[in-house]
Amino acid sequence: MSIHSDMKKGIFSPVYLMYGGESFFIDETIQLIIKQAVDEKDIEFNVSMYEAEEVSIDGALEDATTPPFFGERKVVIVRSASFLTGQKAKIEQNIKGLEKYIESPSPFTIFIVVAPYEKLDERKKITKLLKKQAVVESQTLDENKMKQWILNKAQESGITITEQAVQLLIELIGMNVTVLSNEMEKLAVFAGEQGTITDDIVMLLVPKSAEQNVFMLVENVISRNIPKALEILDELLYRQEEPIKILGLLASQFRLLYQVKEYMQVGYTQQQIASRVGVHPYRVKLAGQKVRGFSLEELYQIMEELAEADYKMKTSGLDKKLVLEFFIMKRKM
Repeated sequence: MSIHSDMKKGIFSPVYLMYGGESFFIDETIQLIIKQAVDEKDIEFNVSMYEAEEVSIDGALEDATTPPFFGERKVVIVRSASFLTGQKAKIEQNIKGLEKYIESPSPFTIFIVVAPYEKLDERKKITKLLKKQAVVESQTLDENKMKQWILNKAQESGITITEQAVQLLIELIGMNVTVLSNEMEKLAVFAGEQGTITDDIVMLLVPKSAEQNVFMLVENVISRNIPKALEILDELLYRQEEPIKILGLLASQFRLLYQVKEYMQVGYTQQQIASRVGVHPYRVKLAGQKVRGFSLEELYQIMEELAEADYKMKTSGLDKKLVLEFFIMKRKM
């Protein structure tokens, strides 16, 4: 991105608009600006942040027009700029004052407006004005862009990562860039200079939440790898996860598989299914791969069995672990 290249060279715009649903990249860009534009010893005095949902931006505008006490530049950040969207802002803002500032910004201030929303109201004059400035658009990454981002992250760290490891990393963590970035840093340290991150290293180091372990449990239940499924169940119970919670997560996963299968059969696209079900398209893709060997009737039968297991857990007095084990063992019948 040329804007980032300019920043690294110390070339800045007086006004930036940063918007989109992926806050990680917005925060990363802001930190880059601060690092390149302000001496570390002056950050406390020359970097200011204002939440537009909580305070008037008049303070930010006054701050921006006041010369810095130390150093050559200051950075003024206005966050949560909902006044750029179609939604009603919590605080009525001095938009005219902001428009006037944008038309004649201070030469010693880098003024950043952050709107962490997927869409802005393009009809508004203030949005049009800001769109003419330096713009950083940070939209949610799709699967391919996320994979490329992971590969680039590995390259920046002087290491490589296998395709299988990339796939597993996304399956375990999902599309959360912040968490992925943290895990990549940890994996890079373990791999060492010019090392390679493999799927075995990912399995060893990336912590798995109850939801992720249940996801793997479902994988093995579907593939009828009963010994591995029981091993994952034992691990979940060893970690003091409640059997009723595990059962609920299993039901949630299979409900998603059923919904995806149902929509696929009537010709819905991956994006359309994601919108209807309310999950990320990547989860729909994974679900679509898993349900190929199942009929809708088979998935419905599994959900019936889970409902029966839930009833037994709550009313029969049977050992809850045995109820879960019996559900898993039925998959090989």
